[in-house]
Amino acid sequence: MTENPLGPTAVAQAHERIAPFINQTPLFRSTLLNHWLGHEFVFKVEGFQKVGAFKVRGALNALLSLQEKGDLPDSVVAFSSGNHAQAVAYAARQVGVPATILLPADSSGVKRQATTGYGAKVIVTASRAEAEARTAELQAQGAYLLHPYDNDWVLAGQGTACYEALKSGLRPDAIFATCGGGGWLSGTYLATQLLAPGTPVYGAEPLQANDAAQSYRTGGIIRFADSPDTIADGARTLCVSPRTFQYLKRLAGFYEIDEQEIIYWTQWLAHLIKTPVEPTSAVAMAGALAWAKRQSQPRQVLVMLSGGNIAPQAYLTIWAQDFLSVTPDRHAADDPI
Repeated sequence: MTENPLGPTAVAQAHERIAPFINQTPLFRSTLLNHWLGHEFVFKVEGFQKVGAFKVRGALNALLSLQEKGDLPDSVVAFSSGNHAQAVAYAARQVGVPATILLPADSSGVKRQATTGYGAKVIVTASRAEAEARTAELQAQGAYLLHPYDNDWVLAGQGTACYEALKSGLRPDAIFATCGGGGWLSGTYLATQLLAPGTPVYGAEPLQANDAAQSYRTGGIIRFADSPDTIADGARTLCVSPRTFQYLKRLAGFYEIDEQEIIYWTQWLAHLIKTPVEPTSAVAMAGALAWAKRQSQPRQVLVMLSGGNIAPQAYLTIWAQDFLSVTPDRHAADDPI
């Protein structure tokens, strides 16, 4: 059943609510990159956010909204591939509610340790599917499920990053964000409808984790049996939700990015903007470039960089091959599938 859609003003309300608890993250540009590619890429860098990722925006908006209503739960439970885990742990600590987080065994050890450091109880499961199932069990026992994307307050909170970028006066020709469960992309779409309704919003997704792109093409939600194998750990979700799919269907399109392209842009973005960039963020840049290559004149593109938390083992994969020897002006990104 399709959920009732949020009005775009929910994003502005969320930003007012969470502003005292978050960082207003910067917009970065690389003069060299823009010169090489002939377009202006503007990056909203959520690696400078609390917990190092955008996820804290949604988690805070949900729990602060419950607090406003006088309806804070006795405990919170969540499942995650890593960044949502840290976000829930951080947000729960702000409002004084205990949190239990279920993480699959293939999740980042760094993110797991950070989640524990923020005060949450962490349970490691064999798979993503098991994490979701055990979370449902704890929910049935009375814990409040703070879902990573199937929650209106979360969606509105995630949209506050794009809201900040557009509130600064930026009016790009296109906006790109990576899709995992669809919360980040749905919130980005809502913020755009509020402040720049004529601007097209595109999703980007790992080709090896392309359930959302398949869903977009077929008009029905495609679900994986277990976590897809991609370096972009933030996109290892099993499926989008009916709540997020209603917004994803309104996007201008999806770009699907192969693993080598993700790693290429993970290396180059970190080099050019001088801050760690998660592979999940690099997916959006690869999609933005594929779109820009099809344009007949220079364009400005807002690229939403979701976070900067990278596990040591992921660094080994990312830097196993040196892609910095091939500059972006000599590198041809694959066309979208």
